[in-house]
Amino acid sequence: MSKTHTWEAAAAELAGLRDLWPAEVPRTLEEPIPGGSLIDYLQKWASERPETVAIHFYGRDITFAELDRCSAAFAGWLHSQGVDRGDRVGVYLPNCPQFMIAFLGILRAGAVHVPVNPMFRTQELSHEVRDAGITALLALPDFAPQIEEVRSELGIDLIVGYTQLADMLEGPATPPAPFGPADADLPTDWAEILAHAPAPVVDIDADSLAALNYTGGTTGMPKGCEHTQGHMVYTALASLAGQGRAPGVGDNASLGFLPMFWIAGENLSLLLPIVDGSTVVIMNRWNARAALDLITSQKVTFMVGPAENYMELMELPEFTPAAVASLHTCNAVSFVRKLDVELRAQWKEATGVTLREASYGMTESHTSDTFTFGLGFDDQDLRADPVYCGYPVPGTSIIVVDANLDPVPVGETGQILVHSPSLLTGYYNKPDATRDTLVDGWLLTGDTGRFDEHGALTYLARTKEMIKVNGMSVFPSEVESFLRAHPAIERVAVAPREDADTGQKPVAFVELRAEASATGDDIREWSAQQMAGYKVPDVVIVDAMPMTATGKIRKVALIDELRAEHSMA
Repeated sequence: MSKTHTWEAAAAELAGLRDLWPAEVPRTLEEPIPGGSLIDYLQKWASERPETVAIHFYGRDITFAELDRCSAAFAGWLHSQGVDRGDRVGVYLPNCPQFMIAFLGILRAGAVHVPVNPMFRTQELSHEVRDAGITALLALPDFAPQIEEVRSELGIDLIVGYTQLADMLEGPATPPAPFGPADADLPTDWAEILAHAPAPVVDIDADSLAALNYTGGTTGMPKGCEHTQGHMVYTALASLAGQGRAPGVGDNASLGFLPMFWIAGENLSLLLPIVDGSTVVIMNRWNARAALDLITSQKVTFMVGPAENYMELMELPEFTPAAVASLHTCNAVSFVRKLDVELRAQWKEATGVTLREASYGMTESHTSDTFTFGLGFDDQDLRADPVYCGYPVPGTSIIVVDANLDPVPVGETGQILVHSPSLLTGYYNKPDATRDTLVDGWLLTGDTGRFDEHGALTYLARTKEMIKVNGMSVFPSEVESFLRAHPAIERVAVAPREDADTGQKPVAFVELRAEASATGDDIREWSAQQMAGYKVPDVVIVDAMPMTATGKIRKVALIDELRAEHSMA
């Protein structure tokens, strides 16, 4: 029997408790372009405010008019390479303007955007190319060895265009960037790509597949979350509303240093600026001194980053209230350090701005599912354990249920369920996983939380299997899949351990095959060639795995034994 009616009733009951709802946040959303796509919003701002800066990148300004032209040229290049509507196109880049241009060009061509983690090594890249059916790729020339290995392994004729990070700069990077000038000895196709005749905008169905955003899971390899432009536009509109903002109102600039391949970075650095018609100041990666310089020079108004980034800014000798006077919205993400009352008070005293916790969300929901704007009365939000997430953004419903998927009373703990216009359509080519996760249009997150008497969500714990390393998700099943390819490994179990610098780290407990002589260092060195650095585990060799009566490895026993050894050391 469907539980939809029960879940909807529980969501309505929670909505009735929300007596702290700020006046600046609407209860429902209005679309400036009803049913519009991201390309519609891009063209709106290119027409209405063509000279407004869309992207600032280390001294280089790219206006909305130029962004529109460049993305149309990228779409033209895709067409010239034989890319058709619905084809999957990978963007294998760190943060740079070319990422946004490619993203918009792919959508303009009616193709499907597949962001690829630039930290991926060969096995990870091979999985994503094969699973998504990527036919074309924009990448740094530094990644050519991995790409050629994947081409050979999969036996495919992958279309590849190369661009260097400095290709869009017109002079020295200001402030100094974490990359050098364009290298004449390395390939780049960027000038040729931008010289292409612009492609016309194809008719876009807001509900058709537009992106595959990959996420891990408790079993197997990462899965592609199917997202549409409708999901993206809703996410941007709802996120803006949750900040008390309306699209196109005010002179706003955001600091974009969270990775763009990551769903939160996509929201903050790609979707919000395009729908809002505002500026994104792109950083290739976080650097506190460069960030402070850019906040001051570009009059940044909006920033989201790990809580420790705010401490780094305040510790700079050149930090002054005047240097950050433009900031009016600052959100912290509690990855390694949790936002607490002390940090909020320090930031408030230094800047006059209230530092708030960022939103709850996951790749499946396109994240940004809640807001905390206007809910920090007497720091009650920061006294929750461990992370206060606030209210669902307009249009989204969230409830908490027990093991039978029945709603629990306020104050009780259970699994978080989300219903939203931005939920994934499904996992790409994974019908079984889709059925297990999407039930009657609701997302079973696997996360644990509870609601307070004001109808606000507190998040308590991630899915048990997930490991968070500096905010990046590491799923043990994925690391285990890679490690099983090592010829010396008989059995492997990956579990988290706490780490003061990164929050958590993966630990691989390895049982070797008979006669194998590999050491933990050998396996770790091999792992570093197979997967992104943040996934590479510490390796512990065990004589035999502790097993349950049903034949499963007892990971808890392994971690307890490791803790005991460390406490005796």
